[in-house]
Amino acid sequence: MKDGYLDLAIIAIIVYLYSLVSARLRSSPISGALVFLILGVLLGPSVLGWLSIRPTSENLKVIAELTLSLILFTDAANANLSVLRRNTRLPVRLLTLGLPLTILLGGVVGAVLFPDLQLVEVAILSVVLAPTDAALGQPVVSNPLVPAAIREDLSVESGLNDGICVPLLLALLAMAGQVVPGGDAPSLLGVLFVQQLGLGLLLGGTITFAAVWGRDRCRERSWISDDWQPLLAIALPLTCFAVAQELGGSGFIACFTGGLLYGAVTGRSKAEELVAAEATGDSLSLVTWVAFGSASAVVAVSQLSWNTLAYAVLSLTVVRMVPVALVMGGMGRDLPTKLFVGWFGPRGLASIVFAVLVLDAALPHGRQIVSVVTFTILLSILAHGLSASPLAGRYSAWMKPHCG
Repeated sequence: MKDGYLDLAIIAIIVYLYSLVSARLRSSPISGALVFLILGVLLGPSVLGWLSIRPTSENLKVIAELTLSLILFTDAANANLSVLRRNTRLPVRLLTLGLPLTILLGGVVGAVLFPDLQLVEVAILSVVLAPTDAALGQPVVSNPLVPAAIREDLSVESGLNDGICVPLLLALLAMAGQVVPGGDAPSLLGVLFVQQLGLGLLLGGTITFAAVWGRDRCRERSWISDDWQPLLAIALPLTCFAVAQELGGSGFIACFTGGLLYGAVTGRSKAEELVAAEATGDSLSLVTWVAFGSASAVVAVSQLSWNTLAYAVLSLTVVRMVPVALVMGGMGRDLPTKLFVGWFGPRGLASIVFAVLVLDAALPHGRQIVSVVTFTILLSILAHGLSASPLAGRYSAWMKPHCG
């Protein structure tokens, strides 16, 4: 119990201190994720031992799940759906073609490099590392040197691909925990996928519709005080998540669906209403990075092998960049643009939460999968964080004469 309070006190102090210099660090190549990750490593059991968070800690699982539920909701609510309606635009291709190709290619690479993994475990590894992180990509998507269309495309992709991966991952985890004849595996996967997805969609949509209806009726009567209104967007995703999980669906899909509906019906006022939810999600994400650094980072580095390193490098390059280049074919995009979009697919928070779910599932090679995922995330933080500003500047310099 005392250790739990000490963990809470240390993490709260870190968040407070970081907030004091957040604007200063935002203009530097050092991301918040990297700062909190390093602090988690230094304060964790492997170095100073001040934090007692471990990979199997229930606290880590709860924090990770709440973080992803809030971020899925706010990302979906903020999504610019008009971009997706233009089906010739890049985000649609990246989500409907690029994402499946990335998962497929990641599975092929995993099967070659890790022959000891079961086929379903290889698929799980690939799905865990498929989604990109909007927060880690912020130095690019908020950089005015990058063309607005490219920034918008990357932002929409990273905001939606983790929600798309959730039902597939949960179905694969459920299938991995059951012993079934080989011929029945595809049908079981389909049933589990539909169950997770269907209940998540139904409950997320129903709960959000009822919540928004109630909010609008109460707002008409001026029953909602200004200081309580932002809290509605925090209570709603948590309700969607908890109810869906309790009834056997995917809480993450419920939050994702709820966010899409909430953003669509709220309109222009959604930015004000989502402020508290976004701030809470951002704070929890930083806490997750501290817990991740404390619980997993040093362990992953200590278990580093040649095939883990190879998979991490290939996951961030070939596995991501080849599908992106293929789906951008015929769009009139030049090679530098294809390489730029393909490179900036950082792995981060969603993959961390997925890794926690993998650990909780107690797979035969679960710890090996988590070790590979952890090292890939570490490499991504360093590689994408340090290259964001320089490559954005070079890409902008290359675009100017060609656009002129």
